[in-house]
Amino acid sequence: MESLVLTVSQLNNYIKGLFDEIPVFRSIYVSGEISNFTNHYRTGHFYFSLKDEKAVVKAVMFNTYASKVKFEPENGMLVLVKARLSVFERDGVYQLYVEDIQPKGLGGLNLAFEQLKKKLEAQGMFDDKLKNPIPKYPSSIGVITSPTGAAIRDIKNVLSRRYPIAEVHLEPVTVQGEFASGQIIAALEKLNNLNNCDVIILARGGGSIEDLWAFNSEAVALAVAKSEIPVITGIGHETDFTIADFVADLRAPTPSAAAEIAVPDISDVKAHISELKTNLRSCLISKINKERLELEALKSKAGLKNLKFILDEQRMLLASLGDKCEKAYSEKLSKARMDLVSYVARLDSLSPLKVMARGYSVVKKADTAITKSEQILPNDTIDIQFSEGSAKCSVLETFGGKNGQ
Repeated sequence: MESLVLTVSQLNNYIKGLFDEIPVFRSIYVSGEISNFTNHYRTGHFYFSLKDEKAVVKAVMFNTYASKVKFEPENGMLVLVKARLSVFERDGVYQLYVEDIQPKGLGGLNLAFEQLKKKLEAQGMFDDKLKNPIPKYPSSIGVITSPTGAAIRDIKNVLSRRYPIAEVHLEPVTVQGEFASGQIIAALEKLNNLNNCDVIILARGGGSIEDLWAFNSEAVALAVAKSEIPVITGIGHETDFTIADFVADLRAPTPSAAAEIAVPDISDVKAHISELKTNLRSCLISKINKERLELEALKSKAGLKNLKFILDEQRMLLASLGDKCEKAYSEKLSKARMDLVSYVARLDSLSPLKVMARGYSVVKKADTAITKSEQILPNDTIDIQFSEGSAKCSVLETFGGKNGQ
């Protein structure tokens, strides 16, 4: 019988078909330690191996399933995977096509919580130095929570009882499910952009870790930390902690407690105002009495009794000073007039018109004054300005200077 000859591709395809036809391989559970883990940043696929003390098997988890994993798989982590066993035809190796992965021991959500908490803590995001102070007397409260849950009812009841003068701005959001994180982030950004409240309460009622998971999102944590308006969290019950609680400016154990912390008690405020009024009145009365005593003491002094005499003396002194000032001003003004007349006479004597009146004239050539014979030549036309009138002349001959004879 002639032997069957197969290509490598045909062989791998045949073996893959055998694997795919075995029902048990379509859904199996395998436990082991992760090694050679790679989170492909472009595709989002997970590539890794599972090993125990004796063997290793390759595994891949495509983005469709990997995107649903809450924690970050790491080398050395013991996990349990649900997978399909098949052959990768190109390399001729069998491998696990993972659909779900869970850490052994600590649950996946708990592990994801601890991983993110450790990461943000290492970045310093829980540092008290980054916390915004909570205003003592807020006039407006922003509340981010479900519009239909018990949390908003509890918050409104506490605020209306303790501090009814504060305005409440509700930003309704979904507090669990796949859309919750995005809505919470959008609400925080909106309140910060509007800047119409003094403090924000981020709240929801109790629930399982799955119910509270939106508040364990890294994106929500960053939005809370970024908020310029102080954020108070009141999420779940007293024993519930979320990542948002650690980055918030203040954490309250419940939504009601968050409302209690956010505002003062109006009765305490009124009592404080009343006390301030009493203290102010007492201070004013004491000040008035002290000033009255000082006034009486001044009135009893001899100087004040002769006040009219003192004022009359000061009036006479003021009148004398006024006369002196007026006399000094008149003398200075008279001297200035005399100086002015002298200056005018001197200027007049130096006037070109005065000089010309004595028989002198001004000679010009093309509007340029002629002061030297060398500035003109025979046959040049010149203008002569007399004290009265002028003449245009022609030069016959020059004497003296460089051009003269």
